[in-house]
Amino acid sequence: MSRLAIHVSDEITRAVETGAPVVALESTIFTHGLPRPRNLTVALEAEERIRAEGAVPATVGVYDGVPTVGLTAEQIAALSEADDIDKVSLRDLPVVAGLGRHGGTTVAATAYLANRVGVRVFATGGLGGVHRGASETFDESADLTTLAVTPITIISAGVKSILDIGATLERFETLNIPVIGYGTRRYPGFYISDSGYELHYSVNSPEEAARIISARDELGLRQAVLLANPVDESRQLPPDVLDDVLRRAWAEADRQGINGNAATPFLLEFIQRDTGGRSLEVNVDVYRGNVTLGARVAAALSAETARDRT
Repeated sequence: MSRLAIHVSDEITRAVETGAPVVALESTIFTHGLPRPRNLTVALEAEERIRAEGAVPATVGVYDGVPTVGLTAEQIAALSEADDIDKVSLRDLPVVAGLGRHGGTTVAATAYLANRVGVRVFATGGLGGVHRGASETFDESADLTTLAVTPITIISAGVKSILDIGATLERFETLNIPVIGYGTRRYPGFYISDSGYELHYSVNSPEEAARIISARDELGLRQAVLLANPVDESRQLPPDVLDDVLRRAWAEADRQGINGNAATPFLLEFIQRDTGGRSLEVNVDVYRGNVTLGARVAAALSAETARDRT
């Protein structure tokens, strides 16, 4: 896909050309991840948070078959209200573009498109990874292999709690993708601040993160940098509650024979329903925190780059 096949808003083009801080945002969070009308509210609020930090938001999606970096508010609203909208990973991009369909872009597709047009920072909620039972099913997210060859920085609260977190961290290591805790050496588990796994590295400021990103670029490495930003413990889903609901969710999925692509939405819906919507509030808190940190890292990276050029 050539750059000409990707529409970039004028604001994003100017920001990239001048070295201003820009933060990419995926669209599946509001096309597939959140219920209406909350989805649109969260999507627009994320852009406002980024602007409040002095950065430029770049919401990414596919609109009428056009992969777009910098969706307008009207386009975001249209995608958030569209029925039968495609969930677009990297493999789906040419199909959805060729058929002229709307699509919400996943982490993999968003990272690819943002990187292609020069956006260096991407804030999201949770990453995809290795699914439970993958040793038999080979079921793992395309996020993994895409991030191994896409030099962008992603701020997330870890991988989704329904995944095999230990196996996912092993795959990150195999793929040479650095995972760095923000203010912690414990890897977060999306709904919880500590998944039980330790990280080798951590940073305590956006400036430290920016220095790592710059070093990656100077070394000519092509993998993403993953910045793991845990939800505050006071806002997390209690770990014992999460363990219990996950156990019952998996048991019910097995009972109904739900697996493959259908498993993730089933499990997440089960968790939301079983917790009385509490997991949804944690999801939104996670996203807000990552969006704010993403803007701060983008600003620090912009300043770091400007210093290097002088």
